[in-house]
Amino acid sequence: MPPHINAATLYMRTLITNISHLFQTEDHNDTPILKVAGSAMAEISSITNAWLLLQDGYIHSFGAMPTLPDVHADEYIDATGRMVLPAWCDSHTHIVFAAPRDGEFRDRILGISYEEIARKGGGILNSAKRLNEMDEDELYDGSLQRLYNVMQQGTGAIEIKSGYGLCLEGELKMLRVIRRLKEQVGIPIKASFLAAHAYPMAYKENKAAYIDLIIDEMLPVVAGEGLADYMDAFCEQGFFGIEETERLLEAGWKYGLKPKIHANQLHYSGGVQVGVKHNALSVDHLECVGDAEIEALKHSNTMPVLLPGAAYFLGIQYQPARRIIDAGLPVCLASDYNPGSCPSGNIPLLLSIACTQLKMTPEEAIHAVTINGAAAMELANDMGTIRVGKKASIILTHKMSSLAYIPYDYGNNPVYKLIR
Repeated sequence: MPPHINAATLYMRTLITNISHLFQTEDHNDTPILKVAGSAMAEISSITNAWLLLQDGYIHSFGAMPTLPDVHADEYIDATGRMVLPAWCDSHTHIVFAAPRDGEFRDRILGISYEEIARKGGGILNSAKRLNEMDEDELYDGSLQRLYNVMQQGTGAIEIKSGYGLCLEGELKMLRVIRRLKEQVGIPIKASFLAAHAYPMAYKENKAAYIDLIIDEMLPVVAGEGLADYMDAFCEQGFFGIEETERLLEAGWKYGLKPKIHANQLHYSGGVQVGVKHNALSVDHLECVGDAEIEALKHSNTMPVLLPGAAYFLGIQYQPARRIIDAGLPVCLASDYNPGSCPSGNIPLLLSIACTQLKMTPEEAIHAVTINGAAAMELANDMGTIRVGKKASIILTHKMSSLAYIPYDYGNNPVYKLIR
């Protein structure tokens, strides 16, 4: 186990005392919070000078230090000067990949657009070529190291997509690696089937045949082996249009795979409306959001997931977080960790970008990567807040003065320990 990550032993009690601030607490007698939306995102509950008792992998009890009962524990942690929060829930990543794409990074600096790179066989197709040439064990080893790295930065639950195989064997390789990661690291991991990430070169002139391949050959095997939780598609100009996306989502539903789709990153693609129409769990990216998209989201349970790390790295417009929140909607933030458009799963840095560029307050940003991130992975009953009975998946920070110090101290890791 890497340093800075504690795995709780079954039937073990851990007592954390003298916590400067215990954030996102819930009274177990109140109705559980499953997401936070609109103006409520600006408020965050906390207990000053607190204690927290973890037992058998769950939150047992907590309160202010004067209320600490006489309790025996197997492990005692004095948190003087440190804060405790729920672990980050990163609901959108592509962390399983073969190799970085730093050559394309240089191309973009020279003015070649992401779309131009993709048309020339770079981008996703580049990643697919390398992944299909790579041994599964080698792919697993590199992905495991990346996963441990983000856990050291406080990530306690994560969603990982396929989509760099673009053929049956490659997609299965990715999904099997995701399953191995889930078995190894012990944090909740959700898998999304994303063969509709790009069209392989062999299908550039016959796109309908690739859609048929996904639906008729890939989906039955993926579902039959229980390799995916969700169905995803890149609904965007130059990738998968509205009609193709609808076919894919409908096919996924037949196998019990809920939609989580890429939408409106580069254009007003109609992806948000398609996601809402098909009861998508989330629509992700959302650089291009106007009145029509907001109105559609208002009448749905679909979570808007913003990926400002990709906007930062690509140098494109940021998502209108303030407009979405002010419309009374929830906002989730996720890393989009991938080798091409966002080679980072650093959630603390993401919080800094959200505060400085999307003009979210620290409280809004923290809600967006905890309870709303959990909601975007159907984990809100187990994670995302400090509530009796939820999983013991928490962050113990370094010594710091306030919640705002986390995004303020950008580039540095605020996490002293991830306890899971």
